[in-house]
Amino acid sequence: MPFTIKLGLSVMVALAAIGGWIYMGYLNQTGPQWALTFLGPFAVGSLWIFPEVMRNKADGRAK
Repeated sequence: MPFTIKLGLSVMVALAAIGGWIYMGYLNQTGPQWALTFLGPFAVGSLWIFPEVMRNKADGRAK
């Protein structure tokens, strides 16, 4: 995946996690707020750590 797309996805996921954290705080939901505190950075990190699945002709599938 190109760097710019990966960076854009990371920013969007981080903004969604921050928005969800703020909204859960507004609703006084501390459990989901703590979950977002840990799962948001995990989702962003997983975009950078785990490789993209690449298919080739040896798999029997076309790109």
